[in-house]
Amino acid sequence: MARISFSYLCPASWYFTVPTVSPFPRQRVAFLGLFFISCLLLLLLIMDFRHWGASLPRDRQYERYLARVGELEATDTADPTLNYGLVVDCGSSGSRIFVYFWPRHNGNPHDLLDIKQMRDRNSQPVVKKIKPGISAMADTPEHASDYLRPLLSFAAAHVPVKKHKETPLYILCTAGMRLLPERKQLAILADLVRDLPLEFDFLFSQSQAEVISGKQEGVYAWIGINFVLGRFDHEDESDAEAPQELAAGRRRTVGILDMGGASLQIAYEVPTSTSVLPPKQEEEAKILLAEFNLGCDVQHTEHVYRVYVTTFLGFGGNFARQRYEDLVLNETLTKNRLLGQKIGLSPDSPFLDPCLPVGLTDVVERNSQVLHIRGRGDWASCGALLSPLLARSNTSQASLNGIYQSPIDFNNSEFYGFSEFFYCTEDVLRIGGRYHGPTFAKAAQDYCGMAWSVLTQRFKNGLFSSHADEHRLKYQCFKSAWMYQVLHEGFHFPYDYPHLRTAQLVYDREVQWTLGAILYKTRFLPLRDLRQEGIRQAHGSWFRLSFVYNHYLFFACILVVLLAIILYLLRLRRIHHRQTRPSAPLDLLWIEEVVPMIGVQVGP
Repeated sequence: MARISFSYLCPASWYFTVPTVSPFPRQRVAFLGLFFISCLLLLLLIMDFRHWGASLPRDRQYERYLARVGELEATDTADPTLNYGLVVDCGSSGSRIFVYFWPRHNGNPHDLLDIKQMRDRNSQPVVKKIKPGISAMADTPEHASDYLRPLLSFAAAHVPVKKHKETPLYILCTAGMRLLPERKQLAILADLVRDLPLEFDFLFSQSQAEVISGKQEGVYAWIGINFVLGRFDHEDESDAEAPQELAAGRRRTVGILDMGGASLQIAYEVPTSTSVLPPKQEEEAKILLAEFNLGCDVQHTEHVYRVYVTTFLGFGGNFARQRYEDLVLNETLTKNRLLGQKIGLSPDSPFLDPCLPVGLTDVVERNSQVLHIRGRGDWASCGALLSPLLARSNTSQASLNGIYQSPIDFNNSEFYGFSEFFYCTEDVLRIGGRYHGPTFAKAAQDYCGMAWSVLTQRFKNGLFSSHADEHRLKYQCFKSAWMYQVLHEGFHFPYDYPHLRTAQLVYDREVQWTLGAILYKTRFLPLRDLRQEGIRQAHGSWFRLSFVYNHYLFFACILVVLLAIILYLLRLRRIHHRQTRPSAPLDLLWIEEVVPMIGVQVGP
């Protein structure tokens, strides 16, 4: 067996030899090593492919569907990563508290927090209402905190105790408090700020209790609707489901129309205007336009929105009916005096009201004056009588009540109609959803022309929506005509406008303006998470730059290893050829071990 000599230049200059091994086993070892490295490379490629595949954009429609289903499930309060927030809506008739929650921010600086309404073990929304409104504490402001105690105790029982100190509380007062003198408003708010932190550990300060304006309330409602619809998501160009974008990565938002019993509200985004307005209209526009940044960094202007929002008091469905009855009463009594008539003064000679179904009788009383009316069901004549109640001016850019309205691009816009817009189209006519002006007008006209006896019989047979009642049947003709006039004559929507959808729920849930409020109030919180993520990324940057995640460096290393193996195999082959040459028989290829004999003496 041959031996290979290894020499080391040590101070003692000593040498040793080891027996060599046949080159064939070494080749086997080399091939095994190459096979092992190839398998490792294949495994890493498979893992990397899975990681790459997971990062591909998935079907956003499917993801949104899963998110909506998840919103209807009970909230996992045992999850330590969840955060919570509370919003108290102090309205005119009562106060409600809404409990919201959200997970950690996803790290995308374009996205808001994924805030959802909390649900209890029975999957019911965590919300509680008390009556009367907080404005009832005007004369006893020292009891304001006692008034809200049941609501906060309710919320404290649902939010995990460990999360109380980091759960923000916002108390936002609306219409009822606006009617109070400012000193009484401040007294109520001062009591809340002073006493509530003594009993509850929620994150609460003076700036988080306020009386908001109708403009703020409208902006919050607009934010909430667009958030639920996903219109604040920044989509890429490959998303075919995304509506037309206003700018790169920015989706088109929707406007909202909301007609309640007493008031009417409209809110929609307007582009940056370059047109020059008259000084008076320019001042009105500044008052009615709200500009705000929904980004987590005020320096990033791609999240700035300009929203036109206006509330029209007295233009709600019920209040408009009262105004109409006042108009009819005054005009009829005036004509009676001038012409010597007695129309409406007795049931035998009633005023024929075109805004009520045929044959329906009613009585209008104002102070000591009484007007007897009977429906004649003429929808077109009803609309003509309602036109003066719109109080339009001759200005081209004025809408209801002569108030300035920012232009709407009806070819590139989308609106949702809530409350009376939905009730008028769905409860009786059963055509809610996508609005079509001519279809709605025909259905409303047919309804008004029906006899009251026929309508009541259909109601008893359950042919109308389960939400419809006798009050809806009675005033459906009037309210449908009023809605139609407001939409097309007041706000100047084209009669064939195709992008209006009437709705009561958005994705099977009622959207409150309080959702928009907490989204706006917490818009800077993602910046905190992003900064923390940046710190973690800085510490872990070495790992991302390692060969596992740097494909070029990884393949370069593999190439170097393969070349080294090939060179080693060639070297073994050369050594094998040298050992097998005839001039150097294997038995003569012994290299004797040399042992240094420094200082060795021969004995006598």
